[in-house]
Amino acid sequence: MTGRSPARRILALCAGVLIGAQLTTTMVGYLVDLFFLVTPNLCSDNRNQAPDASTSPICAVLFRWPSVPYLFLYGLVLLTLLAACYPAVRWCLRPLRDVTAVIGNVGPQNLGYRLRPGKGSDELTVLGRTVDDMMDRIATGYEAQRRFAADASHELRTPLAVQRTLIEVSMADDLTREQVELLTDQLLATNERNERLIEGLLVLSESDRGLASRAPLRLDRIAAAVLESYHKRAAEAGVTVTSDLRPRTVLGEQVLLERLVTNLVQNALKYNRPGGTLDVRVGDDPALVVSNTGDDVPPEEVPALFEPFRRRSGTRIDHSGGAGLGLSIARSITQAHDGLITASSTGSDGLRVEVAFPRTQ
Repeated sequence: MTGRSPARRILALCAGVLIGAQLTTTMVGYLVDLFFLVTPNLCSDNRNQAPDASTSPICAVLFRWPSVPYLFLYGLVLLTLLAACYPAVRWCLRPLRDVTAVIGNVGPQNLGYRLRPGKGSDELTVLGRTVDDMMDRIATGYEAQRRFAADASHELRTPLAVQRTLIEVSMADDLTREQVELLTDQLLATNERNERLIEGLLVLSESDRGLASRAPLRLDRIAAAVLESYHKRAAEAGVTVTSDLRPRTVLGEQVLLERLVTNLVQNALKYNRPGGTLDVRVGDDPALVVSNTGDDVPPEEVPALFEPFRRRSGTRIDHSGGAGLGLSIARSITQAHDGLITASSTGSDGLRVEVAFPRTQ
């Protein structure tokens, strides 16, 4: 990408237009003098006399409107200058056309192409850097979508293959009642896993599209309702639930905020230990904090937990399975509410997830 600045070219065009405008009157005067110099005998006999029946129409017009030659030549000069401006304008915009042609050839197969305009502050260089930054974001999003589709296909392929195998086994020979019950249980478990995966994909897709409507909602009440539904499961797992829920209003959708809190609480309960704790806090900033005492999470592995289908291989006290979309959905829902979700770990004793939302009036 060359550093040709359209601003300099436009400035040169403006200078030419200003100079041409100043010289137009002088040029028209010279052309009028040249006109009468070339045609000295035109209406010379009756230039100062009133036209009669023998006067030609041209001479009559010149007698009554002597400024006609001047106006005619003035318009001719202006049209000439206007015609000359067209290629000059195309010359000014040529650097932009060159960039447009390059961008028009970018597609999914060459998202790595960059203009690389270099350093500089002219308009074309700034545009080139902006386009490169945009291409970086597009390439990142496209790669994430491609990886997500591949992971989703892999996650669906495995349980479907298991279902097919179980069905083929059930059709092969006569099975006892115990064998039929075992196959049925396995098929139901595989089917439930597929349902969780598909439901997670749908919620992730819905939250990625943004919010259809917003309403002021009490996040503390939503968190209280979710914790109430998980108290029994936490007690069975030997996990102590503590909470500090202060009034906090969030503009958003009820269903998505419930899913956000549910995913964080479920994840904190699943990756916990018998005798551990699950603490949920709602306040001003951050709006929501969910922490647990569970497996050691190396700090360098924390960002990867928000990627789809990423599961830690640590000990679980909840063996209900999962699609590996819990924290991915939580991040997508938070972003849909213009918020920010972060996780931190000291490398020991569990994970702390914080969610910040914009303040409401």
